[in-house]
Amino acid sequence: MRYLITAGPTREPIDPVRFISNRSSGRVGVSVARAARAAGHGVTLLLGCGASIGKDELEALIVEGVLVIHFDASTELQQELERAWPAHDVLVMAAAVADYRPSDVSDAKLTRGQSPTTLALVPTPDLVATAAANKRDDQFVVAFALEEPAVLHENAKRKLQEKRVDAIVANPIDTMEASDIDPTWFEKSGNTDNAGPMEKADFGDWLIDRIDAARGAS
Repeated sequence: MRYLITAGPTREPIDPVRFISNRSSGRVGVSVARAARAAGHGVTLLLGCGASIGKDELEALIVEGVLVIHFDASTELQQELERAWPAHDVLVMAAAVADYRPSDVSDAKLTRGQSPTTLALVPTPDLVATAAANKRDDQFVVAFALEEPAVLHENAKRKLQEKRVDAIVANPIDTMEASDIDPTWFEKSGNTDNAGPMEKADFGDWLIDRIDAARGAS
């Protein structure tokens, strides 16, 4: 199979030097990319420029046969998804896409005291919902939900339905920047799975097993 995996944060520009972003490290998506490649799948990794991935780790991924393509803003990720998704079988949307971006981007650096002092924001497109809406019957889309523990499973199952994806991985919000993860798998067929806390480095193998089982792979 051919896996398309997104990882890391988007950086939504305010001016040439400032941006809106989040604390996503990209390690979850990298773990999935490495596991998918080790399982013999073709892998394209769309990696945010703000991801906390060292040069040596990135070079190792490339040596292992992962095609790495960098993106910065959500508009760039959207373009890469539109280009690459038709040629892949599975999309794992692990990137942390900003929900909002500035409505206007200054061509020049804004200086202190320069207007505007209020930043107007507009919603970014729902990229995983768009990919799910445009997928073929033989393609499989996995989304992620990062939520407060009290509403984690409820909101993940709601997003599973609203975005019309094939499966969603629910993660408590303290997963961000942590070394471990406590994922719960929800599939549109009704299958669920929670293996308990694990290192992010081990998450990829767990997820690939869930996806392969859902697709009936050996």
